[in-house]
Amino acid sequence: MPDLFDIDDLDPAAWERVLRLALDDPPQKRLAGQGVALLFEKPSARTRNSTEMAVVDLGGHPVYIQGSEVGLDVRETAEDVARTLACYHRVLCARVFDHRLLPRMAAALSRSGFEAPVVNLLSDTAHPCQAVADVVTMREALGRLDGRVLTYVGDANNMARSLAKAGLLEGMEVRIASPAGYAFPAEELAALQAFADQLGRGGTVQLSDDPSQVAKDAAVLYTDVWTSMGQEAERARRLAAFEGFTVDDDLVDQAADDAIVLHCLPAHRGEEISDSVLEGPRSLVWRQAAHRRTAMRGILAWATEDGA
Repeated sequence: MPDLFDIDDLDPAAWERVLRLALDDPPQKRLAGQGVALLFEKPSARTRNSTEMAVVDLGGHPVYIQGSEVGLDVRETAEDVARTLACYHRVLCARVFDHRLLPRMAAALSRSGFEAPVVNLLSDTAHPCQAVADVVTMREALGRLDGRVLTYVGDANNMARSLAKAGLLEGMEVRIASPAGYAFPAEELAALQAFADQLGRGGTVQLSDDPSQVAKDAAVLYTDVWTSMGQEAERARRLAAFEGFTVDDDLVDQAADDAIVLHCLPAHRGEEISDSVLEGPRSLVWRQAAHRRTAMRGILAWATEDGA
């Protein structure tokens, strides 16, 4: 089945198919009469609401399940939970702490003959659904993205990883600015560039510890919270480490004239982004948030498409 763990599970043809299906208007009722399990170990505002409404758009019935209700690897193994849910649902979507749970669940479904794809709604490793929404937003605002500069400022985290892969699929020049100790290691940078080279779309990726350097002529300035869920104990140390990495008006002034500002939210104003930028004319964060629903329609339609 066409599981989606991260963006590099999509080849260029599948990538374009997801984006086309996302913008299908009106959306085809591919999930008519079928259930979609939404398993959340982590709470969320945008992910839950966008996914539930995307399932409704496609004619299906979303069922929200808190992690405590099933107790992955506590009450039952992740494999048994997945197979139980597949008895009732066409798709299993999961927002988990440990990324390794997702391929385990998908492998168990495959071994047992269940035709229910697994979609990653967020893990400690990746956030592919957000990255699809980001590209929908970027294409809508900027048109062709190949050769444009996508600059991410902040922690090289799950969001940065999926966003970089999406940018490389678009043939963009991806620049990531992170302080020492919070950047991708050299081997991951090499793997990202190898992914870009394999695609043959001209995309490149580079790392820096200087936000000003990577912001120059950028078409997109992107940031995320410095302290993610589950990292609360590191907050003071992270605030000190990320000093000088705020996306503020001075940084935006160094970007391209038509540059847009994106943030996957929630935002901590005055930390990773200034209030004036978040609320300013370059910010498309609310359009970006709205496109989470758009993106989920495309992902779910692709995952359940005949012959996908």
